[in-house]
Amino acid sequence: MNLSRSLFVAVAEVNLVGYARNGRNLYRSVQQIPVRLLSSKKTSKQIDLSNFPPDKIRNFGIIAHVDHGKSTLADRLLEITGAIEASASNKQVLDKLQVEKERGITVKAQTASITYYHKGEEYLLNLIDTPGHVDFSYEVSRSLAACQGVLLVVDASQGVEAQTLSNFYLTMDAGIDVIPIINKIDLKTANVDAVCQEMEKFFDIDRKDIIAISAKTGINVESVLEAIIDRLPSPKQHLKCCNSSGPLKALVFDSCYENYKGVNANIAVTSGKIKTGDQITSHFLQSLPRSKTTYEVKDVGILEPDFHSTGVLYAGQVGCVYCGMKTTAEARIGDTFHHVGTPVEAFEGFKSMKPMVLGTMYPNDQSEYINLKKSIDKLTLNDSSVTVHNCNCPALGAGFRLGFLGLLHLDVFKQRLEQEYDATVICTTPTVPYKAILSSPAQIKKHGSDEMTISTAGDFPDLSWIKTFLQPMVTGTVMAPAKYLEAVIDLCERRNGVEQSLSYINDNRVIVVYRLPLDEIIVDFYDKLKSVTSGYGSFDYEDAEYEETNLAKVDILLNGKIVPELSSVFNESKYQRMARQICERLKETIPPQLFPINIQAVVGSKVIAKSLIKPYKRDIFQKLGGGDMTRKMKLVRKHKDEEKRLRMIGKVTVPRNAFVKVLQE
Repeated sequence: MNLSRSLFVAVAEVNLVGYARNGRNLYRSVQQIPVRLLSSKKTSKQIDLSNFPPDKIRNFGIIAHVDHGKSTLADRLLEITGAIEASASNKQVLDKLQVEKERGITVKAQTASITYYHKGEEYLLNLIDTPGHVDFSYEVSRSLAACQGVLLVVDASQGVEAQTLSNFYLTMDAGIDVIPIINKIDLKTANVDAVCQEMEKFFDIDRKDIIAISAKTGINVESVLEAIIDRLPSPKQHLKCCNSSGPLKALVFDSCYENYKGVNANIAVTSGKIKTGDQITSHFLQSLPRSKTTYEVKDVGILEPDFHSTGVLYAGQVGCVYCGMKTTAEARIGDTFHHVGTPVEAFEGFKSMKPMVLGTMYPNDQSEYINLKKSIDKLTLNDSSVTVHNCNCPALGAGFRLGFLGLLHLDVFKQRLEQEYDATVICTTPTVPYKAILSSPAQIKKHGSDEMTISTAGDFPDLSWIKTFLQPMVTGTVMAPAKYLEAVIDLCERRNGVEQSLSYINDNRVIVVYRLPLDEIIVDFYDKLKSVTSGYGSFDYEDAEYEETNLAKVDILLNGKIVPELSSVFNESKYQRMARQICERLKETIPPQLFPINIQAVVGSKVIAKSLIKPYKRDIFQKLGGGDMTRKMKLVRKHKDEEKRLRMIGKVTVPRNAFVKVLQE
């Protein structure tokens, strides 16, 4: 037994109570040991997948709240098993996107296959590192479909957070096993015993089942690998039909587009096997008329974490397939692959996600519209939670109205467009989809329903048609130190929230649940929460259907003439504030003319905000050269008459950057 193995066995034998009492002393005793001694060297042997029947496979994911150490734990697991060289530069190895490395968060689930010897036998472990932010929960739910278990990681200093609970409930819905892990026990602020109590309370687990580790230093990480094999079920135990001799049945749980290769489909094989040269199809492809429905498998393999061709995947294994698909419509996430001529029962697929935030993107130049459309198509291939609709704005031209799960989701999508596809886009202010219940029989017949969706000001109906308006609501869960409780309640109530429940996790932490309007949280609620809780508060939310509200359409008038492109729809609680902001932005952006420009925001015929752009100041006496007061007053009267005439006939030209500023902010 080598030094690395001996150290890990010794650490693994320390019980959890010992960590709670002496975790810091244990850290001091091993903190000087370099990470390279805690991990194996990378081997160059090729993995023969035929050596791994379903009972020698473990498929698992890593889930946690943001910044609790998922990616760091994945790095250590890859190092220990020899999948990557041990190096101090190994940080977020599975986070391959530039936006992930810049922001330090995971936004795209990534897969890696590793091998590990346990009790004299070799096992194949398929790891899926998932995002932690609530806006990317769809990535988590899709990844769980390819797993039989998860590692639920909790920060030893932060404890159970809002998204930790949300992820735990996802695993319960998926019916898969959980290995609870406390990470960052090496921190001075770590409180392992208190976090254990929280996990026992919220997750109803036994304390002895919790594994305490430090993913950064490598302390006790190898015991996680042993627990994966000993405590998680194999695909054979979890799936009754997991048999390599049966017909091919594979779930497409992720996909992406690669230049020159086309679509890369990530699949979990639950029955049969798939190899290079096979002719495959899917249930979705067979439902498409006049399209190619069969494909030849060009290449198949696993991720280590880079793609490695194996030529075949067997039942219970997770890998990638290239079969010449060129368009996004051909690789549908949640679809079922099977051999041509041997149909199988399709998987249920994934539940479609409701967009929580709507944003509109326009190309910076209309000549780039086609390229932007192709870029959005490729990016939405591996993120089917994004909804896409064409739209047109008289001020900005043709664009796309996109639906996202949250504001960060929108921001990351925009950044990926710019970084990965070199697209320059104008993104408008995010909005939420309101609804109107119609009372007019004629309008009900026209729309085919008594309910219509209001996404833009152009959709706003005549008030005489309307019975009531509805706004989307969410159930928000805030977890914060108890000393900030008053500030949290004040913030939620200022955002028109209604308290649902309040409970204490322990003497120092509290959990508050509020019902909140979605349009009150999409822009800056999380930032405000972090501010009032000194960075210790966490927030998670879920859809809570719709409830009645009052809406107002705010129109902008320039010298009495309406500018339709600047019209907006707001809740009655915020339309006055937003109208004042729009007037001020226009005042700053529209250049002065030879006549005054009166900016007004109106609801119906009522003016709710206004601003004035004064005209250029001209020296009307410049060419006078002298003379008495009578001549000067004559020029003043003439100048005023000219101003009045220009104000009546003068056309206010709103520059494009004014539209962009008003719509973006």
